[in-house]
Amino acid sequence: MATRRRVAREFQAPPLSRADVEALSARHNEPDWLREQRLAAWDLYESLPMPTTQDEAWRRTDYRHINWESAGHLPVAVSTNGSGGAHFEDIPAGSREPLLGEQQGATLAFVNDHLVHHEIALALREQGVIVTDLRTAVREHSDLVRKHLMTHAVTPEIDKFAALNAALWTHGVFVYVPRGVQAALPAHSIFYATQPAATLGHILVVLEEGAQIDYLHESLSPTLGADASFIGVVELIVGAGATLRFVNLQDWGHHMFEFSHQRARVADDGQLDWVTGQMGGKLIKAFMEIDLDGKGSWGRMSALYFPSGQQFMDLDTQQNHNAPYTTSDLLFKGVLKDESRTVWQGMIKALPGAQKTDGFQANRNMIMSDKARADSIPGLEIEANDVRCTHASATGKIEEELIFYLMARGVPRDEAEKLIVDGFFVPVLDRIPFESVRDRMMAYVERKLLGES
Repeated sequence: MATRRRVAREFQAPPLSRADVEALSARHNEPDWLREQRLAAWDLYESLPMPTTQDEAWRRTDYRHINWESAGHLPVAVSTNGSGGAHFEDIPAGSREPLLGEQQGATLAFVNDHLVHHEIALALREQGVIVTDLRTAVREHSDLVRKHLMTHAVTPEIDKFAALNAALWTHGVFVYVPRGVQAALPAHSIFYATQPAATLGHILVVLEEGAQIDYLHESLSPTLGADASFIGVVELIVGAGATLRFVNLQDWGHHMFEFSHQRARVADDGQLDWVTGQMGGKLIKAFMEIDLDGKGSWGRMSALYFPSGQQFMDLDTQQNHNAPYTTSDLLFKGVLKDESRTVWQGMIKALPGAQKTDGFQANRNMIMSDKARADSIPGLEIEANDVRCTHASATGKIEEELIFYLMARGVPRDEAEKLIVDGFFVPVLDRIPFESVRDRMMAYVERKLLGES
């Protein structure tokens, strides 16, 4: 009897073209250097294969179910007023609030690829701090942007998605703090997506020697009627003796696929405290990397994630010790419900000559369902002989004994679970420097526990 051969699905590329790159650059009247950079990245993009499960970094991430017919086209403007028919008020109210009580530092907000809000406090402007959209920065601060944009943090040749962002980033944020300046107020940016389309956001942060700033970025969307994609890049350049506290939170809707590369470079005695929160999305593939390039540099990476339903999150981290007397510390904590799945792949690398390296990484997962699964894959690559590098990993079910203890004292089961989960996340939440943001993250956790979208 004849049998029907099963045809394997392919890892397809989004239906974008070189013409899209040329049209985007022409529409915004970009300088020649940026147009040439985009086209060179496009040529590289076309030469690179789509990542597949045959690639080690993608072995556990199968995104072939994405519908590129909806998720692979650039957003469509619905008006001609320059805002795409979008407004700041479209963004959830909590995300629009000032970070420090009534004090507002700098705020940029985008709906799809359109800038809908931009303000910066006089106190920051007088310090020479720049917080603006990347298109404006290309025109008004061309030398600064050209020096750092995808030149030494995230570079286009990393993979096909990095090259695609370099060729077709649709919107972005530029934060710059001059030498020796400690920013008086924090910066805040928001990417909000409302269309089943492809948005390509880019964040570039540059701190000169001895500079300091706190910065919160949020990526959000409602649940859309079809698949959408976010292809993003984050570049953090921390100069000698500079200090950056960076909080990156996402609460995408249930149809969003995120493919992102995020990388920091830290110079001598620089400090980076990086916190990420992962709540939404259908599939998340995020590469997060710290390069400790200078002697005495320090980097801390913290994350909390809480997938539910059939969400899939693959978080790939690297702590690269490229100089002596460097310190890195990583703590990633996750709670999983329903049929969700997470993958954390972590690597500490110490290059030859990176003596007195102190590197640590820990991944903790709490499972709340028999069908949820968390894969934890720590790793070390040590090429120096005077280092202290260790890792720890633990995954287990929520403790029924603790729940019983609380219920025996009159606490309902739902509330008991919430208390346990809250306590589990506290070590990461305490690293977020904004009280209102911590409160919103706790509200996200409660929503997840209650099964609300």
